Amino acid sequence: MEHTESETEVNYTYLLRCADGSLYCGWTNHLERRVQAHNEGSGAKYTKSRRPVVLVYYEVFATKQEAMRREWAVKQLSRKQKLELIAGWQRPQ
Repeated sequence: MEHTESETEVNYTYLLRCADGSLYCGWTNHLERRVQAHNEGSGAKYTKSRRPVVLVYYEVFATKQEAMRREWAVKQLSRKQKLELIAGWQRPQ
């Protein structure tokens, strides 16, 4: 059976602050599990040596494609712009 994206599937573009102060941007469809994976050293090569990481920003999307497109756009931002994005963010309740 072929997998089709359901209406209930949620996708995220997120920013992490690493222990060295750097920022990491990624996307996932399971945010808590992904942040945990980063902190366990299995999330990404970049974050493996920069643990612990803290989730400082995320956006929610209906499709994987939207989340990946936004990840690319955020990665094009300067560090200053990313910090402004984080500063202006209101975490959903």
